[in-house]
Amino acid sequence: MDSIIIGFSIPLIGTTIGAATVFLIRDKIGDKTQKMMLGFASGIMMAACFWSLLQPAMEQSGSGLGGLLPILSGFILGMGFLFILDSFVPHQHIDNNNPEGIHSSLPRSIKLMMAVALHNIPEGMAIGAVFAGVAGGDESMSYAAALALSIGMAIQNIPEGAIISIPLRTEGKSRKRAFLMGALSGLVEPLAAIATLLFLGSSTTTMPLLLSFAAGAMLYVIIEELIPSSQSGKHSNVGTIGFAIGFATMMILDCVL
Repeated sequence: MDSIIIGFSIPLIGTTIGAATVFLIRDKIGDKTQKMMLGFASGIMMAACFWSLLQPAMEQSGSGLGGLLPILSGFILGMGFLFILDSFVPHQHIDNNNPEGIHSSLPRSIKLMMAVALHNIPEGMAIGAVFAGVAGGDESMSYAAALALSIGMAIQNIPEGAIISIPLRTEGKSRKRAFLMGALSGLVEPLAAIATLLFLGSSTTTMPLLLSFAAGAMLYVIIEELIPSSQSGKHSNVGTIGFAIGFATMMILDCVL
């Protein structure tokens, strides 16, 4: 149980570290830096989708169409789940002045937090599913692999925390308040992990479905928001370099751990 608590806490620590940069940086994040951060985060998430989620799902489900069906179903459902959340939950991205989701009178700062929370739901589900597999004794998963996923999510959460807290400070929030709001934006990730773990329990029968569900949800976030934001306007090559570094970082974590 202690190992699971540690695994669930690591990504939140990453977000908190990123939010704490508001005490160090006095000005807004530059365009190049922001694109590098977004590309880096999308690279880590893309690599995690394949090696930490889809590959174990394929190993568990077996070969043939019967084995592929739950993976395809979970993947499509995961994409659809995030599409619905993205369409209805009021939120706003840091590089866009137009709010998304249903109309709401919520302040911009809350909508910015909601945007990051949408990212963190599939990430938390992925971590919860992998740790559930470890707890259930699944041979295709190990605690080291689950820890690699948690560390990878924590690393990509660092720029996400900074991307929230620093603009909030630029908009007039105190450093302490901007830090707290940035850190709290990552709280949904361990909560989603806990909910997934409780849903699965020690059963591994639905594991391929849920792993592919989390992969589909994460890929929706990557394709819908992170990659377009890192490639829009000038300096798109910086976002591409960030993606490559993030992807390679997750590969290294998977290989080493």
